[in-house]
Amino acid sequence: MIDYNEKKLAVVTGGSRGIGKECALELAKVGYDIVITYAGNDDAANKTISEIKTLNVDAEAYKFDVSNSDECKENITKILEKHGKIDALINNAGITRDNLMLRLTNDAWDNVINTNLNSMFYMTQPIIKAMMKKRQGVIINMSSIVGIYGNAGQTNYSAAKAGVIGFTKSLAKEVASRNIRVNAIAPGFIQTDMTKDLETSKIVEAIPLKRLGEASDIAKTAKFLIVDAPYITGQVLCVDGGLVI
Repeated sequence: MIDYNEKKLAVVTGGSRGIGKECALELAKVGYDIVITYAGNDDAANKTISEIKTLNVDAEAYKFDVSNSDECKENITKILEKHGKIDALINNAGITRDNLMLRLTNDAWDNVINTNLNSMFYMTQPIIKAMMKKRQGVIINMSSIVGIYGNAGQTNYSAAKAGVIGFTKSLAKEVASRNIRVNAIAPGFIQTDMTKDLETSKIVEAIPLKRLGEASDIAKTAKFLIVDAPYITGQVLCVDGGLVI
């Protein structure tokens, strides 16, 4: 548990639904005030903020495009001006535009790389500056098991998520001396809107634990890395039911 005499603030990108929402709720349960970012679904964002506030913490939502560097800088400046610090950042926002390489369009490639990888740079750089001044902070970057072993029809997504791993390990080495930890989570097949249209029977058969994961599985891992693991940095934690064993 955190020290309630010193409130902490977590920023979660893509926090209105799915894994991001569960991460926000999990941190709120241990006393973090929450800022979520979201791209377009106002109703989902408002509902999530209401749920978080029932846990007796402050919560607010910022609507902007994390793949736009100017919008990231503008909104992070607003958050820092209001709260004075950011203690934890979860870079969770992501999209898929799946297709075989021969059918993949430039837009499908660029949109996935910009949202899933470039956004992490755009969000992290201004926040890391603030963390370095405070000499503390934790960053969690959402990768994927397909960034480790690949997946047909997802060259764009796999490339972005593999990039997240390199980004995480390099940044962890840069900022460790300032007491800032950076880790990545690589989810397996998790029951979210992003996977709801997949044929899951063969996938489940290949998973040693014989089930899909839930968003709460990822959220609890993020909470562990942020709150309960002060000596872990630069790691990629696969949360996949044993799929990549």
